[in-house]
Amino acid sequence: MRRLTLTSLLQVSLNERSIGTLVCLPSGSITFSFNENYLNDPNRPVLSQSFFRPSGGIIPEASSTHGILPPFFSNLLPEGHMRDYLAERGGVKPHQEFKLIELLGKDLAGAVTVGPLAKAPILHSKADTKPAEAKKPLRFSLAGIQLKFSAIAGRCGGVTIPANGVGGDWIVKLPAQNYAHVPENEFAMLHLAGKIGIPVPETQLIPLHQIDGLPEMGVLSGSQALAVKRFDRLPNGRRIHSEDFAQVYNIYPSKKYEGVSFANMAGMIWTLTGEAGLRDFIRRLTFTTLIGNGDMHLKNWSFIYLDGRHPTLSPAYDLVSTIPYLPNDQLALTLGDTKDMKTITEVHFKKLAKKARVPEHLVLQSVRDTVDATFIAWNEHYKNYELPLAIRERIQKHMVSLALRPLVFGRKSPEL
Repeated sequence: MRRLTLTSLLQVSLNERSIGTLVCLPSGSITFSFNENYLNDPNRPVLSQSFFRPSGGIIPEASSTHGILPPFFSNLLPEGHMRDYLAERGGVKPHQEFKLIELLGKDLAGAVTVGPLAKAPILHSKADTKPAEAKKPLRFSLAGIQLKFSAIAGRCGGVTIPANGVGGDWIVKLPAQNYAHVPENEFAMLHLAGKIGIPVPETQLIPLHQIDGLPEMGVLSGSQALAVKRFDRLPNGRRIHSEDFAQVYNIYPSKKYEGVSFANMAGMIWTLTGEAGLRDFIRRLTFTTLIGNGDMHLKNWSFIYLDGRHPTLSPAYDLVSTIPYLPNDQLALTLGDTKDMKTITEVHFKKLAKKARVPEHLVLQSVRDTVDATFIAWNEHYKNYELPLAIRERIQKHMVSLALRPLVFGRKSPEL
């Protein structure tokens, strides 16, 4: 029989400033509330767009269903095998989100940290809690299913994964278990994105044998990992706040493919970031279609708050061509009433512009420029990517099969 006693409290901070409290009641209900100092500060930093009312006022608190963190905080936790691995190392069960965020709260994405209040009472559960001495926590948490670790770049080009992860300024992404050459694929797509003007973080491919402290993760399909420099960390250790679009829309990770369309996102980005942000978004969305990336769900788009208050789109991340592995893959979210990448044309972007109430000419010009630039950049660089010929050919076959290509706009398609 499970017996809970007392209430458990966790302090939530933003760049070391206490802003609120997470509370787990004996019933298992979890709530979050901002503190009065934060609410009364007209220059307060932004935690999430999801805490603003349509009128612009701030929502002072958030509640959740039994045993689950409010969506903003739930999205800070890892998913899938990574969650299972870290929960086991920490001596808690994967579904115990309150305990997980306490365990991992010192190295969450963005500028948020979560930790115990001084002398706070603790939630006890005789059925679920393992002995304290059995806990060997790994204090890093980066959401996503592909195995990632916070890391510090080594002086000789290798990557060391620290046991606690605190201060790590790189993310190391290991090869997948079922799909070959995913790190090389992502490295190539990020490079290609950078060549057409999409902001991307610094990346490098690292042989697995150069990574120290690598946990045993079973058989992996490949010999290289992808190291991505974190855009939410500065060289001096200061954190830059960010939030993914599941957090923006107050949606749980399990619903990251649902409930929001690319038009919804375009409208919000236009409202919050203006013309520059909208052009950047359309460029990325067009690029996603061209390379055959079916996994740009809500958690793969983020805002970053460089000044703590005003959002811009973060550098692009998790850009992978999924088509070589899933030939019939579709877009993760709806674009102009479809997810079928092969049939998307300007008409679908016109529908997006109409629904989002954004300037159609701006959207279409961004699409056309991106199509031209992507075909040209691919033609110039694809032979240099560390990808098997079969994967390169599948990406190329996808690109030339699209309705959305230079020929659609009356110009000759570059030879691939």
